[in-house]
Amino acid sequence: MRIFVTGATGFIGTEIVQELINTGHQVLGLTRSEAGAQSLAAMGADVHRGELSDLEGLRLGASLVDGVIHTAFNHDFSKFVANSQADRQAIEAMGSALQGSDRPFIITSVAVLGTPARGKPATEDHYNPDHPNPRNAAELAGAALVQRGVNVSVVRLPQVHSPVKQGLITPLIELAREKGVSAYIDDGLNRWAAVHLSDAARVYVLALEKGVAGSRYHAVAEEGIALRTIAEVIGRGLNVPVKSIAAADAAAHFGWLGAFVCTDMSASSALTRERLGWQPTGPELIADLEQVRYAS
Repeated sequence: MRIFVTGATGFIGTEIVQELINTGHQVLGLTRSEAGAQSLAAMGADVHRGELSDLEGLRLGASLVDGVIHTAFNHDFSKFVANSQADRQAIEAMGSALQGSDRPFIITSVAVLGTPARGKPATEDHYNPDHPNPRNAAELAGAALVQRGVNVSVVRLPQVHSPVKQGLITPLIELAREKGVSAYIDDGLNRWAAVHLSDAARVYVLALEKGVAGSRYHAVAEEGIALRTIAEVIGRGLNVPVKSIAAADAAAHFGWLGAFVCTDMSASSALTRERLGWQPTGPELIADLEQVRYAS
């Protein structure tokens, strides 16, 4: 198949592009820069010049292919709500180009949206349309498209990691470097799910090839690692003390990260493994955190 990939030169998108090409698919990758175009061409992908705000360009890209994988998202958390709404508009635009066909459309969400109750791991089949997380906008858009007959499925992500980048943990490392202390909240037993970058990319490709419209898949290799454990590894890497911060002081210490570090973001992938035949094989989160070049 020929697949349109948004975020094709990003952290996750680049890995997906390579996985698609390695498994025999052709790729049309979205990029707004000449450097991105050169990177895609070097991987063997075709280039579609544009950006997420160009809704007409997104419709065109989606109209030219056999399927779409949407990973692009503006991670400026100072504009989290606005960026989530822009993501919804992008999904609606690409979905309109796929309506009336069975071409698969894989969109991206976050695993925490599947949390059934406080402290319980998120599951694929749980969904609360009233969830307050702004990323819910993507799943609302996807559900509306499914009602219109579009073949949409969702890949929910935990902390996606490699030795170079680790989701929300990357800014945690920078904060610990800035503050001179690696902190966690209260007892630090709230957990974050995780997946290696290569394993996450394979979930997208399997969802493209085997996914069922309306389904949600969890690219989760580890159900949950305690935030205290993560903070301790960061502390050793930076050679700074590790300490507990009271939840009431989270915003003052962590800034925009405060809401995340107070939350249990554990998640199961049992149904994804069963339904897609996926089995993660990449390194675990702590192994990658121990490989981070903390001195640089």
